[in-house]
Amino acid sequence: MSATPQKNRASRRVLAAAAGLVTVGALVAAMPAGAHDRGHGHGGGHGHGHKPRTVDVQLLSFNDLHGNLEPPAGSAGNVSKTHPDGTVESIPAGGVEYLATSLRTARKGNPYSVTAAGGDMVGASPLLSGLFHDEPTIEALNKLDLDVTAVGNHEFDEGATELARLQNGGCHPVEGCYEKGKKFKGADFPYLAANVTKEKTGKPLLKPYTVWKKKGVKIGFIGVTLEGTPDIVTANGVKGLKFHDEVETINKYARELDRKGVKSIVALIHEGGAPASTSYNYDCDSPGAGDGISGPIVDIAKGITPKVDALVTGHTHQAYVCTVPDPSGKPRMVTSASSFGKLYTDTTLTYDRRTNDIVRTSVKSANHVVTRDQPKAPDMTRLIDRWNKLAAPIANKPQGWISADINGRGSTAPEKPLGNVIADAQLEGLAPADKGGAEVAFMNPGGIRADLVHKASGSEGDGVVTYGEAFTVQPFTNMMNVVDLTGAQLVTALQQQVSGPNEASPKILQVSRGLTYTLDLTKSGADRVVADTIKLNGEAIDPARTYRVAMNEFLAGGGDGFPALGQGTNKLVGASDLDLFNAYLAAHSTATAPLAPPATDRITVIQ
Repeated sequence: MSATPQKNRASRRVLAAAAGLVTVGALVAAMPAGAHDRGHGHGGGHGHGHKPRTVDVQLLSFNDLHGNLEPPAGSAGNVSKTHPDGTVESIPAGGVEYLATSLRTARKGNPYSVTAAGGDMVGASPLLSGLFHDEPTIEALNKLDLDVTAVGNHEFDEGATELARLQNGGCHPVEGCYEKGKKFKGADFPYLAANVTKEKTGKPLLKPYTVWKKKGVKIGFIGVTLEGTPDIVTANGVKGLKFHDEVETINKYARELDRKGVKSIVALIHEGGAPASTSYNYDCDSPGAGDGISGPIVDIAKGITPKVDALVTGHTHQAYVCTVPDPSGKPRMVTSASSFGKLYTDTTLTYDRRTNDIVRTSVKSANHVVTRDQPKAPDMTRLIDRWNKLAAPIANKPQGWISADINGRGSTAPEKPLGNVIADAQLEGLAPADKGGAEVAFMNPGGIRADLVHKASGSEGDGVVTYGEAFTVQPFTNMMNVVDLTGAQLVTALQQQVSGPNEASPKILQVSRGLTYTLDLTKSGADRVVADTIKLNGEAIDPARTYRVAMNEFLAGGGDGFPALGQGTNKLVGASDLDLFNAYLAAHSTATAPLAPPATDRITVIQ
């Protein structure tokens, strides 16, 4: 999902248990040896005798893991299920120990099984993975027998060179190797980036596609990220890269695969849609094919050549199994498995050995919950324990206390309690004249990656906020900026929340104490922000006056569709967002006087 994907900086001064430093060289596009011609072969073969004309290939898929190796805490770790009587059940789900068990169980009895992912495997990760530049997650995905993934926008958080290191291996260029005597091996599955090219050469950054083969069965996978990746990633993350149209790119490589005799094709697309219900078992083909889903993936799906047999999608963190008509009007499967490893999709692709193509009318698909009442995969438990030991000295340090859950990611309201805490922390830390003289602070909602959960995650005790928990909320370690903006620019920025690229899917900024306004959702476009209600400390915003505004460097660069915020002048670079957040927790809470969830009364919403 769109977020503040930044370089992971100061807080990464860790436990580099390495002796020497290994520098990642120029971007290497090579895939791991043999990755283009693999089939893990989960299960046995058909034995001897005449081969049947068709064979069922099992496609297991998931998306937007974001380094969540441990079960996500609080509301972020639940999936909704609607029962026939209309009641909605909330089911705790996710955690790579359970995801591994789910996938391994699903593969049993399926000799032709391939596992694919829709991007954002890493980035915006909890501390257990993020502290180590997501090496633990790549190691876990290798153990999961992932065959292929598309890149997502978060794969570019730390730039193309770091993405190359995740693919090809080698120890971190600054922090070295984390475990003595162990060198990071990289991903043994290919990352596909068909629509990402290098500006200088025009050549693809990574492989555009791969072909999975097993006993004469061949399936091509084309991987793309959303064309709008540069709008939601810092400039440094996408420096020197060009992002192309998803449909044109997929159609181009589908023709190439077709010419090579690969007739069965799956597109892995890091872009998604919004089903009409958040329940994972919602039927989004009711009343007709694809009627229950909206968003960018619908137009993309309608434009992709009929040569492509199924679409695995992501980015929006939603759960859906829909059929959207292809350009010839025939239904085609489009799936997404929520996020954080809480679901996986099981799709049956019936492969015709005579035509080498998928029998589209027989494609079946369903999402399944990665429940936490099944056995944990012991190898994943060992992996988590190993990395937790390395992270513990930093992760377990208390930062503050809370009296109840303070919801951020888990809140669906425009104004989120945790958003208010974060914006207030930024304003307080940057208000002193020598720190920037900030009068107001803005926080982008996508940068809030979790809730603050009252229940203890380890042995720290209920209500204690550890460094690891604070990091999970704000994992990007963005540097803060304070800039001059006119009142007119401030008003325009607030209107950009609900207009331009954000009109269809508003991005409501979290605002610091003192800024108030009315959001009228019965109106359309920029008018939804009622301009004459915008006040700072009770006074109307003066269009001609200059204000000192605090925000992270991603917003200050105009990210997330806020070009007005990118017009700031007299920039002062402050501490990181995480440091300000932790300082605020320390200053405003004690064990006997914990921080309570703040009121959400800054934005008046008219529905």
